[in-house]
This record gives sequence, structure tokens and C-alpha cells, in this order.
Amino acid sequence: MNPAATDTFVGLRNLLFTVAYEILGSAADAEDVLQETWLRWVEVDLEQVRDERAYLIRITTRQALNRLRTMKRRREAYVGTWLPEPLLTAPDVAEHVEVAENLSIALMLVLETLSPTERAVFVLREAFDVGYDEIAEAVGKTPAAVRQIAHRARQHVDARRPRTTATQRTAQAAVAAFQRALETQDVQALMDVLAPQAVLIGDGGGIKRAGLRPVTGAAKVIRYVLGGIRKSGVTVTTELTDVNGNPGLLVRVDGEVDGIMALHVEDDRIAGMYYVLNPEKLTRVGGETEVAWR
Repeated sequence: MNPAATDTFVGLRNLLFTVAYEILGSAADAEDVLQETWLRWVEVDLEQVRDERAYLIRITTRQALNRLRTMKRRREAYVGTWLPEPLLTAPDVAEHVEVAENLSIALMLVLETLSPTERAVFVLREAFDVGYDEIAEAVGKTPAAVRQIAHRARQHVDARRPRTTATQRTAQAAVAAFQRALETQDVQALMDVLAPQAVLIGDGGGIKRAGLRPVTGAAKVIRYVLGGIRKSGVTVTTELTDVNGNPGLLVRVDGEVDGIMALHVEDDRIAGMYYVLNPEKLTRVGGETEVAWR
């Protein structure tokens, strides 16, 4: 094993993980992609590699694309709404506005509507500023074709992406207000902090109970959430945390972790609530996941 190859891979590991995660929406699958990338990397003759970073991104993208095509078929049989696997991230990620937006659960849901190739091209170009020639090698297209794909994907995403009108401070204040209102079950306070057309999406994966369809409208969301808490008689507590570079909540029921709620704030109100309860997607709640974007 070449020590130089190992050092290079280790130095770029967080970047490669982030590339794979943004293409796949799954940390577990991204880790598998890294393992596959490593197995191919150790067989490479480094003397023939001009740009090691570009080469590793290319391998990672190809492996992620292969896996994404398989995952698309698997998700067709998923019980209920599928949400990306949430990551607890360090506070410094939120300081980079574009990075936080690219990592947000809200945007990653939009990326789910792209084809695998469109998603890979969009992620590499928009999130990591990879050149068209390098992307072309990664996805097996010509640079001209990649430019067209990137343009089409950008138009598609721009037409569907949630508005990002809240500053980090405003978003944190809105989430803190939502946390207080939820824990005290204050209906008026919840109405004040939720946008009129707020949407709640739950993902239990058929393992834990969650709504099979989105709940839309502040009043309906409040009835659904508070009705569920009161009917079950449980004690709900929450902890402010950073989810995919944005303010969110770690939710506990009777002291046990129940799920992660990613929140999208528009202006000064919460417009999107993405609640992941599927335990298979909560394996990283014990600590922060290191991500990289350069």
C-alpha cells in the first residue's frame, strides 16, 4: 500500500464523503461509496495521475451514480415519504450560507426530482465548483453535453427550491421560538411562528409511525402534532442543534431519541418541517459529521 495514496485519500475523505452524500442523500450509502472509492484508489498508479483531487472526485462520482440508480428503484417501494438522512453538523458550516443551503434537507428534497446524471452534474458544479471538463469525465458525457445538463438542472432546481430569505440569526430565533412553543404546547405561539402554509413531512420508513403524506397548513400541522402528543400521553423534549448546516431540533420522547427535525425558515417563520424518525437514518445522532466543500 502506497503511503502517499493513503495520505491523499485521508486528506480528502471529508470532501469525498460530502460529494457522495449530496448525490445520494444517504450517509450510510456515502460511506459505502467511500469504501468502493478507496479500493479503486489503492490500485491506481499515482505517477499517471495529474490531479489527485479531481481523480478521486471522479471515482467517487461514478460509484455514487451507480448506487443512486439502484437506490431509485429501492425508494419506489419505500413506505411513506422518503427524506434524506440528516446530519448533525458543526456550527461553522452554518456560517457559509451557500454551503448550508446546498446541504439543507429542503434543497436535497428538490434534488430528488432530478435524474441521477442531472443531480451529479448539479452537485459537482453548484456545490463544489468543479469544472465542466472534469464533470464530463466523471459522468461519461462531453463537456458540451454537461453544460446543457447543468443549465437544465439549474433551471429545474431554481423553479422548485425553497426561498432562502432568512438570515442565520433570524432562522435561529424562529427555531428557538418554535422549540418553546412545542414544549409548552402553546397553540397561539405555534401559530405565530409557523408560516400559514407550513408543511410537515415525516419519515418513519415503515419502522416507526409517521404520516404517509405531508401535512399542509399551520392549523393542520398544530392539530396533528399536539393531537399526537396528547393522545399518546408522552413527554416531548427538544434540543437545539445544527442539522445539515441549518437550525434544527433533536427530539426526545420520554427521554429517548425519537427523531431529528430539520427546519426551513422563510422570512421569520417556519415554512418547512422535515422530521426523520426512521431509526436506520439516525445512526449519526451521537455526534457531528464532518463535511467539507473545498
